[in-house]
Amino acid sequence: MAIQVSSELLDGSVLAILAQQDYYGYALTQRVQQAIKVSESTMYPVLRRLKKNGWLTTYDEPYQGRNRRYYQITTDGKARLETIQKEWQNFKLGIDSMLGDEINHG
Repeated sequence: MAIQVSSELLDGSVLAILAQQDYYGYALTQRVQQAIKVSESTMYPVLRRLKKNGWLTTYDEPYQGRNRRYYQITTDGKARLETIQKEWQNFKLGIDSMLGDEINHG
């Protein structure tokens, strides 16, 4: 069984990665896929939504005769990331108290 990743956690993951550095779409997808099972076709709608909400911006850079579209976190995106991180910590503590207690203290 694979645990489903909510759109909010996916948003937070993308924002956290982009808080470290800018990425172009394919490289960003690869980076997310290192941690979460997500298809490339899932990622682009996420990126469009994050951009529409003002949490990301884009710019193009030439690469081997083509343009690569890079994604960059905005100030609002950093604020959104902080909110998601706080919500995640609260959620994680709650789940750990139910599922993780026996492992950690058993």
